[in-house]
Amino acid sequence: MAPLATATATATAKVTVHVTGKVRKPGVYLLPSGTRVADAVKAAGGVPRHAATGSLNLARRLLDGEQIVVGAPQPSTVAAGPNPAETILDLNAATTDQLEQLPGVGEVLAARIAEFRDSHGGFSSIEQLREVSGIGPRKFEEIKPKVRL
Repeated sequence: MAPLATATATATAKVTVHVTGKVRKPGVYLLPSGTRVADAVKAAGGVPRHAATGSLNLARRLLDGEQIVVGAPQPSTVAAGPNPAETILDLNAATTDQLEQLPGVGEVLAARIAEFRDSHGGFSSIEQLREVSGIGPRKFEEIKPKVRL
């Protein structure tokens, strides 16, 4: 019985991420749980000198199954980009600044959503937003069509 428990503990101690964009070795990487975005970028060979990482939160902990795009412009910095009212955000990848663009979400609530995501290893369903302090039934119904996983 002990080998099964060890195998389960080992399996949950890793995250699989896809690092792509302006990195030297794009690909899928298996990294220790708790690893930061900066570590994933380093595992992918780092970035060329001309590549910008300003749109990434390099200190954020990785979530299993996420994709990290290095050098992609942030939607909020693109002058002629998509209308924020029409943008669908990925709950497991959105920055707190992006979360603040959701209806009725300010700085404090965006931080609570990000904290919930980080402490629970990401959202597995949109309905989990209801578990975030400050999101009641009405606010959930406003946010629901604006997010995805």
